[in-house]
Amino acid sequence: MTSNDTQTTAPTVLLRSDGEVDEETLEYARTKIDAVIGRPGLPAVTGEVRITRASAHHADRPWSATAALHIGRCAVVVLAEEATGRELVDQLQDRIRRQTDKAARTAHNDHRAPTPPWRGGSGTPRPAEGSGSAADSHPA
Repeated sequence: MTSNDTQTTAPTVLLRSDGEVDEETLEYARTKIDAVIGRPGLPAVTGEVRITRASAHHADRPWSATAALHIGRCAVVVLAEEATGRELVDQLQDRIRRQTDKAARTAHNDHRAPTPPWRGGSGTPRPAEGSGSAADSHPA
């Protein structure tokens, strides 16, 4: 079993291969993955993508891939299996794109509940500072 560590264009995502993965498939994967994680407006992406080709010739889907990424504060894990390397990379790209879009929406719509009173919070959402609301001021 061979293992190749290849850095993608984004310096924080590592592309690795196990088994007999040809350089053409790795280059194609590098291009497709960089297209997904290098999009503008996406939070910082870190992690690893691993492409594996099984040595068993009788396997229906000898190509598999695992991507473990952190997009901002969200963790994303993507799995894919296919019969050929190119099909695998295309499927992996589609799945990573869906998960990164979902993680980016979650990061932008950070709706957290207010801290409950038994944890030291007021139990009600606080207005933004400087909002000038007279209802929140209490006489001394």
